[in-house]
Amino acid sequence: MLTLYHCHDARSFRPLWTLEELAVETGGPAYELKMLPFPPRVFQKSYLEINPLGTIPALFDEGKRMTESAAICQYLVTRYGPTSLAVSPDEADYGPFLNFLHFGEATLTFPQTLVLRYRFFEPDERKLPQAADDYAKWFLARLRLIEQMTGEQEYLCADRFTAADISVGYAILLAHSVGLAGELGPNVRAYWERLSGREGFKRAKAVQLKAAEEQGVPVPKIGVAK
Repeated sequence: MLTLYHCHDARSFRPLWTLEELAVETGGPAYELKMLPFPPRVFQKSYLEINPLGTIPALFDEGKRMTESAAICQYLVTRYGPTSLAVSPDEADYGPFLNFLHFGEATLTFPQTLVLRYRFFEPDERKLPQAADDYAKWFLARLRLIEQMTGEQEYLCADRFTAADISVGYAILLAHSVGLAGELGPNVRAYWERLSGREGFKRAKAVQLKAAEEQGVPVPKIGVAK
């Protein structure tokens, strides 16, 4: 059985969402969800024995550890397919699939983590409003590509919902958590409605809440990141 270490609505939501989309489509694979307080390297130091980086996610499959959320999504949809969530090398949109899978993390999520840090998580004397505002603008500028594309097509590649949409969709979820939802363009807002209306997304949100309650892990008041 797979084991996923997860914090509420953190980057680990990407693999959780992927697992639930796979469950809807194919029924599997089975997995165990272990909830952690955020950040686990501070509030559950024993986690450092599981992942010395102290970051989430951490996925274990047959003793192998993975810690990068977009890579885990790619791993799940290729190892546990066939599934429409993957785009294969022989498809025309294989390149765009890989591009947007990693664009969601490297380009769209990274600047938001700095907004979180310097707007919310640092003590008042260390908050940097100018830095937070600048990185918010960075995120919104990079999101223009998604605004353009989702005005022309429902999903990012291959004429269907894929793991690339999960990767980018998480960045939009995080934007809601950090107070940037009001600055999203109309196409991205419509795209987000399509994504968040999916059964797999709703199941993932419900699963994390249930697991947090059962495991006694508090749900944070704002979104979290690595």
